[in-house]
Amino acid sequence: MLKLKMKTDPRWVELAEKNIKEVMIDHAFCEQKAASNAISIIVKFPELSELVKEMSALVQEEMQHFNMVHEKILERGWTLGPERKDDYVNKLSNFFQKGGSRAQQLVHRLLLAAMIEARSCERFKTLSENVKDKALADFYFELMKSEAGHYTMFIGLARKYGHPEGINVDKLWEEFLEFEGKLISQYGKQESIHG
Repeated sequence: MLKLKMKTDPRWVELAEKNIKEVMIDHAFCEQKAASNAISIIVKFPELSELVKEMSALVQEEMQHFNMVHEKILERGWTLGPERKDDYVNKLSNFFQKGGSRAQQLVHRLLLAAMIEARSCERFKTLSENVKDKALADFYFELMKSEAGHYTMFIGLARKYGHPEGINVDKLWEEFLEFEGKLISQYGKQESIHG
């Protein structure tokens, strides 16, 4: 379903499991950033009522996930700590040229969000299948399903707003998948969701 060009190296799970605290703190911030991104889309495209409704619902869900991860962190006696930078997301955004029409800018934002959700979904699946802590495995399995839904929503919205404007969203997505496949090959060496 995700069509990602490269799977996560299983060694990433070993690394993640050795420092699950760092992974979970990074994960909490990923959820917060996803909510912030949805708010930013609302602010930038307020005239698109369906989009606003979808993003509003997403903000609530992402913050619910943030709270769930934060609770897991607190249960283990840890605190959230400072925000982690996401080098993967920063480099991923370089695929899209700056500027363009409003429709192009929106499609680019939606496809970027779709790719982040797709990779997060794949990482959560990898964690759920390999982490030894059963409760954590179940937790990541449930979140994996949610991320898959977000990915599907973002792709659908990109098509909805891109096709009428003559943007070949499917071709652009395929090119983006190739770019991400090469990019992710540089990662898998850090205790973070995308690291």
